[in-house]
Amino acid sequence: MKTSFKRITALALTAGMAASLCACGGKPSTPKAEPGVANTNTDQTNFEIVGGISALSGGYDNNEVLDKMQQDNGISIKWDCMSDSLSEQVNVRIAGGQLPDAFMGVGFNNYDLTTYGEDGTFIDLTPYLTEEYMPNLTKILEEHPEIRAAITMDDGCIYGLPSGEQMGTAGIGKEEDYSIFTIPQFSMINKAWLDELGLPVPTTLDELHTALQAFKDNDMSATYYGNPAGSTIPMSTGFDEWCWGQNIFYAGFGYTNWPNDVCNDLVLNKDGTVNFVSDDDNYRAAVTYFHDWFAEGLMDQEMFSQDTTQYMSKCSQGYVGVATWWYIEELMGDYSKDYVFLPVLTGPDGTSNVTVRTGGAINSGNLSVTSACESPANLLKFFDQWYAPETVMQLQYGPIGTYFTEQDADGRWLSITDEQSREQYGKSAGELKGQYEVYGPKLILSDYYNTTFKMEDRAIERLTDLYDFWMPYVKDTTTYPVDCVFTAEELDTIDMYRVEFENAVSEQEALWIKEGGPSDADWEAYKSKLQSCGADKLLEVYQNAYNRYAAGK
Repeated sequence: MKTSFKRITALALTAGMAASLCACGGKPSTPKAEPGVANTNTDQTNFEIVGGISALSGGYDNNEVLDKMQQDNGISIKWDCMSDSLSEQVNVRIAGGQLPDAFMGVGFNNYDLTTYGEDGTFIDLTPYLTEEYMPNLTKILEEHPEIRAAITMDDGCIYGLPSGEQMGTAGIGKEEDYSIFTIPQFSMINKAWLDELGLPVPTTLDELHTALQAFKDNDMSATYYGNPAGSTIPMSTGFDEWCWGQNIFYAGFGYTNWPNDVCNDLVLNKDGTVNFVSDDDNYRAAVTYFHDWFAEGLMDQEMFSQDTTQYMSKCSQGYVGVATWWYIEELMGDYSKDYVFLPVLTGPDGTSNVTVRTGGAINSGNLSVTSACESPANLLKFFDQWYAPETVMQLQYGPIGTYFTEQDADGRWLSITDEQSREQYGKSAGELKGQYEVYGPKLILSDYYNTTFKMEDRAIERLTDLYDFWMPYVKDTTTYPVDCVFTAEELDTIDMYRVEFENAVSEQEALWIKEGGPSDADWEAYKSKLQSCGADKLLEVYQNAYNRYAAGK
């Protein structure tokens, strides 16, 4: 069983927390407000915050956006932020009772939040999520109950403010809002090679097999681009990689098992039940089918070992006929004009189904107020400003007048270009963003890109492709929400089984693709192994967490 360092630390700290907080020289304790009641003390105006910071950041002491917010609220903040040794310093401060007024940009997980909330280190923020104290955030939570569900722990309390970036198709004016992560792998094919061979763009896996065989037999990299003889790689991907894996092709067998931060192969059915596809008969058929491709040399023989640098090098040199990536241009470079998207392909029995994924998770681990804070209301009014669209825009990228230079005809702020940034500041726009970015409870909703600031051009391009080309192939947008909150006992179960389960699936999948699909005996033995790796226990955890999430929305 593997247990995270953070989990060990949390458990160890909990055991001695009460004694530590009393014995060590932290701030004098103040009377706690009753549970569910806001502390109305407003005497404190000087605060200390400990947290994370970008390695490129110049610090928060002279950040013009933060300084103005403090002035507007009549408070002053001492920033004790670092990019290195953050976790160690946070643990030392908590264990020693040297609590700041808040931790910001630390990235506490739900286990940490619950542990430190229940032992009194963090206060429950629920009483402050009202029009009186936090009007901006309160409005967002009323309009997006799923965000409130995502930050509410299993004890009903909220120990951290929400953060997350919801970059979706609503941000480019589309009617439906699909996250930029909905389909991580865009497959592409060299249409110039197809045209040269007199072949159409495939619509089925069998047609793709024909095209790949033709690419190989005619050594298209050499004959079309003049590369060395034998340099053609009909299809190259990574193995179970997020945006460059082979998984999009599994759609021909009824699913796409994206590597995911919930659990590999976890899907939510329309009826609200949770399932792993990795022990379904369709999964067995898929690995058996693609073994034939691998054995015939149609799939890159280095797909299990290559890294992104090696992969991108092959693609950018014109060696590869079919690939997967975030964008065509970024992967194929000078050859990108010869490539088109390869549609979602139907399988041997006519099946096609893309398992979509939700976007970046909402989390509440980036701002927690501690029991040392005498006037939480004053501090939380300051942080409520972070939830104003134009403010979070500047905290994420940089100030108006520096990173945002002008507004378009619709009143949206436009970011500085690389050329402008290098000319004025001697650094790229990305480096400029790193200098000014503030870590913490930043929540960027999709519609901000329509109303407040323009999305980056590459993101607009990808979301346009997602909406116009890929989503018409999606038959069902039901997906397991990555924002489900787990109890401490459930997290223990996940800790105990998840890594072993995922490794068992991944290792066997790789072996079957390389060596041949399973016999009946192999398949039954594999399913038994998954049970010994906690498959049923994990399913129960994910099912219960989803049921609570659905009930709380």
